[in-house]
Amino acid sequence: MTASFAPLTVAIGDLVPHPANVRSNAPETYDPENIAYLKASIAVLGLLQPLLVQKLDGKYAVLAGGRRHAALKELIADKATKGFTAKTKVDCRLVPEECDVTTALSLAENITQAPMNAIDEFEAFARMMEVDGQTPETIAKTFGTTVAAVKGRLRYGLIHPDIRAAARGKVITLDTMKAFAEHPSQEAQREVFEALTKDGGYLQAYTVRQALKSRGVQVSDDIGAFVREDYEARGGAVAADLLEEHSVLEDAALVETILLEKLGAAAEEARIKLGFAWADAMVRYDYATMADYGRVYPGPIEPDEAAQKRIDEITAELEKLQLEMEDEGLEDGAYNALYERVDALEEEARDLQEAYSAEDLARSGVIASWQGGQVTLHVGLVRPEDTVKVEGARGSSVNPTGEEAPDAGEITYPASLAEDLKTERAMALGAAMALHPEDTLDLTLFKLVSDVLASGMSVTQAIKIDARKEYRSHAKMDEIDETSLEQVAAAYEALDLSWLDDARAPADQFAAFRALEAGEKAKLVAYATASTTQSCFARDRQRDSLMHAFEIEIMPDIRAHWTPNAALFNRFKKAWLLKILGEDLGLAQEAVTLASSSKKEIVAFCDKLFAEPFATLTDAQRAAVAAWCPPMMQTAGVACDEAEPTAENPEPESEVAQAA
Repeated sequence: MTASFAPLTVAIGDLVPHPANVRSNAPETYDPENIAYLKASIAVLGLLQPLLVQKLDGKYAVLAGGRRHAALKELIADKATKGFTAKTKVDCRLVPEECDVTTALSLAENITQAPMNAIDEFEAFARMMEVDGQTPETIAKTFGTTVAAVKGRLRYGLIHPDIRAAARGKVITLDTMKAFAEHPSQEAQREVFEALTKDGGYLQAYTVRQALKSRGVQVSDDIGAFVREDYEARGGAVAADLLEEHSVLEDAALVETILLEKLGAAAEEARIKLGFAWADAMVRYDYATMADYGRVYPGPIEPDEAAQKRIDEITAELEKLQLEMEDEGLEDGAYNALYERVDALEEEARDLQEAYSAEDLARSGVIASWQGGQVTLHVGLVRPEDTVKVEGARGSSVNPTGEEAPDAGEITYPASLAEDLKTERAMALGAAMALHPEDTLDLTLFKLVSDVLASGMSVTQAIKIDARKEYRSHAKMDEIDETSLEQVAAAYEALDLSWLDDARAPADQFAAFRALEAGEKAKLVAYATASTTQSCFARDRQRDSLMHAFEIEIMPDIRAHWTPNAALFNRFKKAWLLKILGEDLGLAQEAVTLASSSKKEIVAFCDKLFAEPFATLTDAQRAAVAAWCPPMMQTAGVACDEAEPTAENPEPESEVAQAA
């Protein structure tokens, strides 16, 4: 059947929705936010496509074009838009009243329109600016979007034509094409494209971005932002982008020259302040080169009267701050402010109690490099030709930086932290039990019958069989790793609780319980027993051989149920964190680099490292990260009594630990 629909104009006020419109049952389609672009387009360009209408009860019902109809009504309601009232007429096409395929007509118009090709859309936006003389601002107004969104599309539409043609021809992917927009110069784009495709092969977006970096530095890059003012003052060329943050400083050599000058100035300032013999600068700290350098460290000194008075003031303030930080109701912003204040005070106190020897100052220096978006100072370095052993020199070290770092002192666990770690281990054990229902059922039944039938002491105190859920106490319960909680929650979701109905008599509930499959009963018993695990570190084989063997069976590795995170690292000293990174995890270079960072930055680094180990780790480092935990928490680790918690106020760090 070929239909012909007569054209006519209808006043907007005479238009109503048609019951056969396939979009009529989707009100979110007509939400003002969803038709904003359409409303803006009609306001500027008018109604480009007529509505399909049918006469119903004296009105014209919109069979196809419901979103356009909604946009027209929005324009009438918008007093700021001129030229649209209820009497304004718009173009329509009239469907005869006797037509019996109205739903098919509505559906056909809504599903037969193919979505626009992304490259076509980008190029259309570019033509509106290049050919039609429009600006990003006028284009944004036409389509009811933001200027930034328009500029984003324009950037892709202005990529070199050869590259766009390659994407259209499926030679490269759309993402790879977009990567070329990292540099606004079409000439630079073309040269990189030709260089990367001359030998054929698959071209990746990452490869494109890396190649474009050699053609300049974006102003939004940390180095670009750092040197831009001096760069422009010296007349450096800037390739402007529609989005300012993507503009590029094209003279990479000038950028590096200025960066080295600024790093050199920072190093010289530190040299004068600390009294070192020399200062140098490098863009990136080259660990391979620096492996031959030695390093000296400050040693303890006797503070004078004024310094001692200040140290006493700092000690008193630190004690006050530590109490404030234990407030669980503290907002994140306030906690971070206290954290930064503690770091600053600890550093000030350290500077008052240690200094480099005159011999070390005479042969050591400082290097400034660019790391993590800022100037980083590497102090106390000794050049290879100056590395000589000085027996007994205070605080001196002749070991190259690539060798074993100074001992940061043994890691100790304050009593409050030890108790919280016991709780976390009990939760991990509970998760393991819930995941091994058959084994836990055997343990529970054995504990129950042996406590009654056997003579002597209970076989284990690790679990309670008295039908009471164990209360978990932890100072930072809302911040700890949630792996065990999620595993227990999943186990709970798998339970058959059809028998559990408070509205039924206990006898009826018992009858329903007895009817459960044996496997379902095992899950219920295991979940209940898992809720009773007692807080303790790894069980001693001599004192509790039952649980020692059982834990090895169901929880050979606690890391399957628990991961260290910031909640733990925040409670470690900075020196301990560096010791863990350098010695336990084999990340000696990272430990050296982070030594000049704040504790807050080191905690964030460790948190990310354990949450998702970095792709750059070696196999050995990755294995170390996957296995690490406080030794007394690991099943095969140190027994509870072998890792005695220290007093709540541990001894001050040793001079070597402070240096680390």
